[in-house]
Amino acid sequence: MARISSVTGWMERAGGPGALAVGGLVIALIALATYFVGRGAPVTVAIAKRGDAAAVVYATGVVEPVYWAKISALQRKRIVEICHCEGAAVKRGEVLVRLDDGEERALLVELQARLQRFEDDVARIRPLVQRNITSQLTLDEKLTQVREYEARITAQKDRIEDLALKSPIDGIVLRRNGEVGEIAGTEALMWVGQPRPLRIVAEVNEDDIAEVEPGQSALLRHEGHRDGLLEATVERITPKGDPETKTFRVYLALPEKSPLMIGMSVEANIIVDDAKGVVLVPAEAIGNGHVAVVDGRRAVRRPVETGIRGTRLVEIRKGVAEGERVVSPYVPGLDDGARVRARPAMSE
Repeated sequence: MARISSVTGWMERAGGPGALAVGGLVIALIALATYFVGRGAPVTVAIAKRGDAAAVVYATGVVEPVYWAKISALQRKRIVEICHCEGAAVKRGEVLVRLDDGEERALLVELQARLQRFEDDVARIRPLVQRNITSQLTLDEKLTQVREYEARITAQKDRIEDLALKSPIDGIVLRRNGEVGEIAGTEALMWVGQPRPLRIVAEVNEDDIAEVEPGQSALLRHEGHRDGLLEATVERITPKGDPETKTFRVYLALPEKSPLMIGMSVEANIIVDDAKGVVLVPAEAIGNGHVAVVDGRRAVRRPVETGIRGTRLVEIRKGVAEGERVVSPYVPGLDDGARVRARPAMSE
């Protein structure tokens, strides 16, 4: 109080009541600053807890049958017949779609007529050759024409056969596109497959694919499913990636009783590493290989050895014990030993 009195006296000598008011404000600011400095900087803390850690690789994919096939037209033709058989069982070789083959059949009739004419010529010339009235060369030319048209007729019949679209496998008609009268284009008209087993065809970024191996587990997420976890297993990885999308195709096998349906889009977290019962802290609590542990009213910087790094939590192998409080998020400018005022994180 003696010091404050001396300051007040000095203010009185210097400028009277106005100076005293200014002096009072200065004193209040000094006292307020001293109060907050004494309390320390406010920081948010999280408690290091023991739990399970998992490192995951993110992927997106689509559910599809393991055994299935698309049925598409080889030519742009009008649809004249298409089965109403979605969900029905079909056999291999069963005709599901017929395309207009009128032009092809007309050409077949023309080719068959020409073949018949050449065969008649052969039948007429052969006796003449035997009697040396006509040369063998003339007969050979007619025989060549017969063989040529036999081949052309066979090819034409194959073209007509291709306009009757058949199921390539035994299975269920999963989906049908197109109606009678429409022009069949490049899109599939039918999807035929077996409803079980199912799998997910997922795309994994090329930066992460080295961590993915067959046999790893995957946790799945679909917006329409909210009852429990959906699981899958990495079955195989396509050896060649796509240089345009910079992804690799990964096949995830689904369990027999999976509630997912063909065509659904899912997100997958492939578990590439995990550990049980380890010390965990939020990922944001680590900065440049250090954490700030709150000891009493002071923050102590410690180097840490980290392990598995998940999307939110990081395994601490050395440097932090279970139950200790760490500054989260990490404050880069916080001095070692600085006084702090700790408040728990929102999730605590």
